[in-house]
Amino acid sequence: MSRLILDIETVGKDLDSFDDMSKDYLLKFAKTEEDIQEVKDSLSFYPLTGEIVAIGILNPDTDRGAVYYQSPQIPQSGELFTLDAPQYEEDGFKFIPGSEREIIERFWETVKNYSHIITFNGRGFDCPFIIVRSAILKIKPAKDLMPNRYNDSHIDLLDQLTFFGAVRRRFSLHMWCRAFGIKSPKEEGITGYDVKSLFLEKRYLDIARYCTGDLKATKELYNCWERYIRFQRGE
Repeated sequence: MSRLILDIETVGKDLDSFDDMSKDYLLKFAKTEEDIQEVKDSLSFYPLTGEIVAIGILNPDTDRGAVYYQSPQIPQSGELFTLDAPQYEEDGFKFIPGSEREIIERFWETVKNYSHIITFNGRGFDCPFIIVRSAILKIKPAKDLMPNRYNDSHIDLLDQLTFFGAVRRRFSLHMWCRAFGIKSPKEEGITGYDVKSLFLEKRYLDIARYCTGDLKATKELYNCWERYIRFQRGE
């Protein structure tokens, strides 16, 4: 069994970049400045209003991984990135830059070689986002990331830890990590809400590094679930 942990980071598009009809739709229920800001902050949650700026993967068996991340220019030379762009390696991760199209294409080339995907809320966010953004960019998926939810070829830990909805409160990755004594990536001072500002500040590698924290935490949470909660037939 070959396994791969997956996590993505996204940013929302500028509200002013949408046509008037789309803006009216998005702001339909916004009555105050706070409401408008809430709409702007939510644009990163949906593939129709946002884009992928980082796709992180980690092999839990080898503890090696990669982050494919958006970065408009190579800092060293100022040249545009291509699929042959230089790679940077740190702490077991390769950091590979490119456009959104290029990082998605790299992801599909990698993920097709693995039989099992592990995520935290991947069925509710990461995988649908990747699939729809791929379609928008006319990229054909190389693997089914959304099989039957009871098929363990995609183990979504949020599903598993809440017993597929039997537990009413779902809780965040941070709270699950704290409960199991796992270092939360949110303790480093960056959260998903900071990704847009980091992207605007051109701190692309910081976003990629932040993504590795989510991958490591998901791996540790998976180990706890597999050892203490998962029950397989015959046990």
